[in-house]
Amino acid sequence: MTDVLVEREVSARLTGFIRERFLYGDPAGAFGDSTPLLDGGILTSLNTAILINFIHEEWGSVVPVEDVDPRAFHTVRGIASMLCERARRPVPPA
Repeated sequence: MTDVLVEREVSARLTGFIRERFLYGDPAGAFGDSTPLLDGGILTSLNTAILINFIHEEWGSVVPVEDVDPRAFHTVRGIASMLCERARRPVPPA
């Protein structure tokens, strides 16, 4: 994640991916970045793994297990916020 992440752009990309991959295009147009992902049954354990893989492929970010929690993954906004916050943190020296 070398480029600066913009939260609304990350949110839009995540929303589009979830619509296409998990909601068959969301024909009713009911899904948005504040829709509950866990309570709504959108993020199952398999879908969460698929989403984490997408995040890695799209932004090169590895989401540590400790960051995969119901607070961060409650909505697309929460995920986008978590990713952008992680991108702003300085990288510790190796």
